[in-house]
Amino acid sequence: MDGQRVGPHGDPGLQPERTTLAWGRTMMTLVTVSALFLRWLPHHGLPILMLFAVSTTAAGAIYLTQRRRYRASTQGITRENVDADTSAVLWTAFAGIILGALGIGVVLAG
Repeated sequence: MDGQRVGPHGDPGLQPERTTLAWGRTMMTLVTVSALFLRWLPHHGLPILMLFAVSTTAAGAIYLTQRRRYRASTQGITRENVDADTSAVLWTAFAGIILGALGIGVVLAG
């Protein structure tokens, strides 16, 4: 070892780290989009706050569940049976669908 921090599975380059990075990028995208929604507030009015609330809630949920997902992945590697976190993917997809529907509604209403 060269002083590099190693996860409980023994290899810092395995899937849990890459998955954590991907979820982190998704979270940062949602935070960025939230800031864009606030920029549109003067033009579209208060309904834009619904978009802001959904995107910040989704980003917060990703942040709060990140450690649990990582732990489950590393334990799965240790026991050689990694289960996919389908609920997290489905909730994120649901948030994306809600954002799209609300966005269409806000634009058509304005």
